[in-house]
Amino acid sequence: MNGVQTEQLVDGVIRVVAPNPSPMTGAGTNSYVVGKSHCAIIDPGVDDADHLDALVAAAPGKIVAILITHAHPDHTGGAHRLAERLNIPIHAYPLELQGVRDKDFAAHRPLYHGDVIDLDTVCLEAIHTPGHAADHLCFFWRDAGLLFAGDTVMADVTVVILPPDGDMSAYMQSLEHLQALPIERIAPGHGRLLEDAPGVLAHIVAHRRERETQVWEALTADEPAIPEQIALRLYPDLDVRLQPMAAAQVEAHLIRLVELGDAHQSGSGWMKTAT
Repeated sequence: MNGVQTEQLVDGVIRVVAPNPSPMTGAGTNSYVVGKSHCAIIDPGVDDADHLDALVAAAPGKIVAILITHAHPDHTGGAHRLAERLNIPIHAYPLELQGVRDKDFAAHRPLYHGDVIDLDTVCLEAIHTPGHAADHLCFFWRDAGLLFAGDTVMADVTVVILPPDGDMSAYMQSLEHLQALPIERIAPGHGRLLEDAPGVLAHIVAHRRERETQVWEALTADEPAIPEQIALRLYPDLDVRLQPMAAAQVEAHLIRLVELGDAHQSGSGWMKTAT
């Protein structure tokens, strides 16, 4: 349909890629049609007529709900138009973000950690996974071992953690929570289906710990450093468009180092805590 990328990943799951490619979204935001006789749309993506038409056309049964992983515009832009078109509710975690968010978005029904969405042949468990965003939910199809991860996990790229809504300590805790679940495969908010979920999660945790060490090693006990300086050192070849994001990512690590007692803030900069 007019170049819209649609693919059946497994029985009961169809991925439709939104037409919003960018350095931040990769090929585009993944929307998922989940279920058979009754279906839910996870993250409708952008408000694009062809994309929304493709979601409706892909559903093998009646679409009964829209599920939102988090209220960033690339995930929620088409939610209200689709809900009005199909006369169905939007479900999301009831927390308003303070930073980057879709200011026009509002859910009809709250979803909390542990809530279950019953689609007859598919049951999805809502898992609150703050970190990338404070309102973030993943959806776990336990019988299939499949996690719809939103932006808690992305394929082949690092998830951005942007304060104030992004929280590195919360993100690490969310990853540990996911590691304790019997997840076999991950359907991320951006990119390909990830087959080795335990390996993917272990790699992300190891990478975050390594980056945390690098940020700490970039600090000194005598002169404050700012996130932008550290980011340029750690990401010397980064696309200039992404440098502000890299600095914010470093700041998220610095905030966590303060929480761990390994750093402190001095004026507008950050210093290593003397041991």
